[in-house]
Amino acid sequence: MKRRDLLLATLALLVIWEILAVLIHRQILPTPLAVLATLGTELLRGNLTLHFLASLWRVLASTLLAVLTAAPAGMLLGQSKRLNDLFSPVIYLLYPIPKVVLVPIVLLFFGIGDLPKIIIIFLILFFQILVLVRDSAAGLRPELIQSVRSLGAGRRALFRFVYLPASLPAVLTALRQSVGTAVAVLYVAELFATQRGLGYYIYLNGSTLFNYPAMYGGVVMMSLLGLGLYFGVDLLERRLCPWKTKS
Repeated sequence: MKRRDLLLATLALLVIWEILAVLIHRQILPTPLAVLATLGTELLRGNLTLHFLASLWRVLASTLLAVLTAAPAGMLLGQSKRLNDLFSPVIYLLYPIPKVVLVPIVLLFFGIGDLPKIIIIFLILFFQILVLVRDSAAGLRPELIQSVRSLGAGRRALFRFVYLPASLPAVLTALRQSVGTAVAVLYVAELFATQRGLGYYIYLNGSTLFNYPAMYGGVVMMSLLGLGLYFGVDLLERRLCPWKTKS
């Protein structure tokens, strides 16, 4: 997508926001300019920055953990029909469950702090990556694998030169699909047992302090967090999978 198109879309959203704010004319919907002024003040004070960094750390830690565990597991299941037949019923049962409903349970077992938030996001990303990588590895043509084996390649070489490159697009696709859900669940998770994070910041300013410009500033920062992760995945895809982006 071209930068010009993104800029025009952003300007269109700001114009619509401004029009709605003027029409509604209530404190619950401040103008974009008022929100941006408050956002700048909060960032300069460092208050909002700390909440943003807390949320960013949770998302990045859970994403890294999910990739390091789900990608190898998906490749293994894709290579082994026996293991796939064994674990497929479990995956089939757990994959469709909305992981956000597990937030109270995870909090009960792991208490407060970063760990329960990381676990919740990890669960979302894990199953997305696992299923897509498994299907990608299982869909490799047998003659391709046989040709590599005929050259003397063992399991380690197959993993490095066949399964890993073939599965990278699936990993990145899973991340791209999960970014929005992960950030949404992060917001819900940060409503409980914490005093750090954008979710807590948004809720505190909107429902307790009634500082609506600050609340919308938190929403903007959480949106930027999701967009940054999404564009980061796009950048990784261009670097790691250049054959996909070539026309």
